[in-house]
Amino acid sequence: MSKLERIVHDDSNGLDYILVGEIYLPLIAVSEEKRDIGFYGSLHRNYLKDYKGGLYSYLTLTGELWTYLADLNEQCVECRDFLMNQIMEQEGITEELKSRDQMEWVRRANNVRSRVDEIILNELVYV
Repeated sequence: MSKLERIVHDDSNGLDYILVGEIYLPLIAVSEEKRDIGFYGSLHRNYLKDYKGGLYSYLTLTGELWTYLADLNEQCVECRDFLMNQIMEQEGITEELKSRDQMEWVRRANNVRSRVDEIILNELVYV
């Protein structure tokens, strides 16, 4: 019986394979992403796992999942901040209202926050 090479290269797909036991497994290097995936990224990751298995597998195998989720989270946070400021300005939820009636300001700000979260979840996260 001939001895198998420890590492082989497949020119058809450009991948290197390493011999583990009697099986060749692909050598996949995952990039080091330093950013956190945050709240929206983790929700989207769970959505991909449950409903978009092919895309989830592709992103995982190519090492792009964490970067993809971190980018999505940043986009969602920017959108949330922009929409919150815009809607609060349109509805007159100001610092003056906050100093005059804190409970009313909290009630209205929380209402805006829940509407903005619903928009972000439906338009960016669960797509």
